[in-house]
Formats: sequence, structure tokens, C-alpha cells
Amino acid sequence: MDAGRKRYCVITPYFKEDTAMLNRCMESVARQTVPVDHILVADGFPQEWISTKPVRHIILDRPHADYGNLARGIGAMMAVAEKYSGIAFLDADNWYDNSHIESCLAALNQNPGTIYAAAQRRFVRPDGSVMAKVRPAEVPNDEHIDTNCYFFFPRSYFLLHHWCTMPRELSESGDHLFYLLLYHRLPKPAVVPHPTVNYLCMMEHIYRQHGEVPPPGAKPSLDWHDRQAWLNTLSPEDLLLVKLLTGLDLQQRPAA
Repeated sequence: MDAGRKRYCVITPYFKEDTAMLNRCMESVARQTVPVDHILVADGFPQEWISTKPVRHIILDRPHADYGNLARGIGAMMAVAEKYSGIAFLDADNWYDNSHIESCLAALNQNPGTIYAAAQRRFVRPDGSVMAKVRPAEVPNDEHIDTNCYFFFPRSYFLLHHWCTMPRELSESGDHLFYLLLYHRLPKPAVVPHPTVNYLCMMEHIYRQHGEVPPPGAKPSLDWHDRQAWLNTLSPEDLLLVKLLTGLDLQQRPAA
């Protein structure tokens, strides 16, 4: 695979993140050792300065309250239509090591026949310090793969539209539902053997597992019960629609 003749892109949905956070994300993409295009998708709150940077800037005219799922999917669908050779995702609050794309391509090259890669992430506190390796979800394809860790090749693109079609009521668990979709529909990914994604940790339970006080703004653990309660209200016809929109049978609690 000759990286010099192929085009790769990174999709970043953003909402109301501050300039410093967005710059950190954008600069990490610009520093990649394998050149990539960066597509940022504003979910209803565009920041005009982004259009002055060497990136592509898509503006959605209203927010969608779905954790960036539609914005992510719109960017991915544009990249598919424009025949990019590889597509990665990076949320606005996270950033890559310089070698991230190169490492994903190397993992794919070393595993012939694989059609997507799973990188690994390191958890970073708001002050920039790195947390010790934490569980759960840090062994790709064990329990979860974080959205920021995917790198897709074209034969996996047929599943990317589910970011757009996933019902809003399920969007809080969207990353895990998408992981389950890949788990059940595709062969295992090529795994990058070392962390290349810097993940801003704002999950309360991770800090408490380490005996630390969660930082201001930290979020509670996700609980599937609310999503299951919504599913339990649906008619058989509506459940079939959810199955088609997510690619998953969700009449029971999802599990890998």
C-alpha cells in the first residue's frame, strides 16, 4: 500500500468547544507523519475562524443533541462519496500522536485482509497529566473500541451511515452500539500495539477507580437502563425500524 498515492481524512464533529481545545485537535491532525485532510463538522454552532485554516469546514444549521453522531456521519458520508482511501474519527476534545495514522496503516499492512484498524488510547487528565492504564475498554475488541481509535478502509464503509441513522434516543450509547455493529458484522480489526490517541478523560468512574476526585464537569457513568426503558415502550413495528436504523437487534440489552 503506497500512502503517497492515497488520500486519507479525519472527521471531527464539534459543538461549543473552545478555541484552544479545537486548535489542539486540529494541530495534531496537521502534524501527522502521513498527510491527511481534516474535515470539521459544526453541529449548529460554527466558529468562523476555522474556515481560515487549511481544513474543510462543514456547517450544519442547527444542533442535533445526539453527541455528535449526525455530524460525524455526515462527514463520513462525504468522505465516502469523495473516495477517500481511509477514514478516521477524532472528537474535538481529543488529539493524536504524530504517528497515529502511520501506525494504523502499519497495523493494516501487517494484517492482510483486515478492513479497519483499532488504535489504543491513553487517558489524560484536564491538566495534561497521563493516567495509568485503566480499565475497562483498553484492549481493542475486548469490551469496546473508542470512536477516536477507528481507522476504516473502503470495504468497511457500508456501515458508516449508521452514525446518521441511529435514533437520537440511543445516541448517548452511540459509540458502544457502533462498536457492537462492527463486532457482529466485520472480522476483527488490525490492532495498533501501542497508544496513539490522547483521550481527555471526563468520566467520574475512572477517577474513582483510581482513588481520585473527579475534575469539575466530569460525567457520570452511562446507564443502559434509560435506553432500554425507551425501547420497552415501542411497538413491534417501531422496534423493527430501530433494528434497521442501528443495524442491531436491541430488544434485549446489547452485549458483545
